Amino acid sequence: MSQPMIAGLQTDRLTAFAAREAKRYAQSRPKSAAALAKGAGAFLNGVPMHWMRDWPMPHLPLVAKAKGARITDIDGFGIDDFCLGDTGSMFGHSPKPVADAIRKQARNGLTYMLPTVAALKAGRLLTDHFGAFRWQIATTATDANRFALRVARAVTGRAKVLVFNGCYHGTLDDTMVELVDGQTVNRAGLVGQVQDLTLGAVVCEFNDLAGVEAALAKGDVAAILTEPVMTNSCMVLPDVGFHDGLRALTRRYGALLIMDETHTISSGLGGYTRAHGLSPDMFVVGKCVAGGMPTAVWGMTDEVAARFTAYDATRPPGHSGMGTTLSANPMQFVCLVATLSDVMTKDAYAHMEKGAKRLAAGLEKAITAYGAPWHVVRVGARVEFICAPGPLKNGAEAAASHQPQVEAALHTALLNRGCLIAPFHNMMLVSPATKPRQIDRLVLAFDEILSELFA
Repeated sequence: MSQPMIAGLQTDRLTAFAAREAKRYAQSRPKSAAALAKGAGAFLNGVPMHWMRDWPMPHLPLVAKAKGARITDIDGFGIDDFCLGDTGSMFGHSPKPVADAIRKQARNGLTYMLPTVAALKAGRLLTDHFGAFRWQIATTATDANRFALRVARAVTGRAKVLVFNGCYHGTLDDTMVELVDGQTVNRAGLVGQVQDLTLGAVVCEFNDLAGVEAALAKGDVAAILTEPVMTNSCMVLPDVGFHDGLRALTRRYGALLIMDETHTISSGLGGYTRAHGLSPDMFVVGKCVAGGMPTAVWGMTDEVAARFTAYDATRPPGHSGMGTTLSANPMQFVCLVATLSDVMTKDAYAHMEKGAKRLAAGLEKAITAYGAPWHVVRVGARVEFICAPGPLKNGAEAAASHQPQVEAALHTALLNRGCLIAPFHNMMLVSPATKPRQIDRLVLAFDEILSELFA
């Protein structure tokens, strides 16, 4: 009788491997376990953010310090960090120019609801890096996407946003929808959701231009909000001509095109938009844009800005629904200036690209050597191994490719071997601080794990 299989692995072998690796992890980090047990009572479910419980280890490591591409936990383990705050620290932990800017600004005030000279410099640098947009500053990409959609609805007079199945644009209500049996529905698992989100959203599959055109032809879509590459599930690359098709369709049907580059900023200087010559109406990027200081930016073309200015002159005074008190604070601006001037550079990206190629090649070699029915995808400095054959075409295929049981075992086993990757998928980033020997250690650990699982 044949053995049950998951992602090409024998289930009993995977189960035994996962149990052994979990036990090894738990036994090796007694200080973290004790500290969590002692201090967890103050937090809901023992963690300061509920999704921290989604890491697959028996308990979390507690970080003592992080520098460059290396984390040290309170049990004394040094960890090669390829998660890098799920892109928040994509340029390494505490880049010196950013750390120096924070120390200097801290002596001069943290927030005062007024602009600074650094703010003006940041605006010029944003245009130099990402293109001629009219910029606004937010604290998170969730906020930036929310505000961009308000502008899109205001200038078009339309209600709906078109998003792609399996997308993630932060905790923005408007995009918490999915495609089920061809119909747009509220995404499963939402907490306390009482509104019908389908009144303001429609879902299509990524790479499906015919579906996009059918949705736009109804005339009620204000904007398409998309990543250039789907990243928050298993990575899905755009078909040749897909982005040109989106641009042509949005112009034909009067909708705006919004690019969320919060993850695809890994693509190169200026993000995927500049690297591939895209021309969105609005542009959003967050996470690492200020070196890890909570900051996001969103911009609109001169044409959209003019339309919004005209709309803004007609609305009655009152709350716009855009803006938060601590956004556009002076600390964000000095960190933006430091990052854009001295951290997010052409040389940095060249180092990241070279390292990511090395990492992707090493992972592919191991997958091929052991005959695993898996594949590797890379977008600039971002690499992901996917525990299913590829390439993937859309969000439905990406969702079907997730193998939580396999991924949990692999993540814990990699951490036992000194390597941290992103918890919700198999994403790895190479930073300017990442050294070749760190990449080689990760590849060696991955090879060692596959040699056992596929023996």
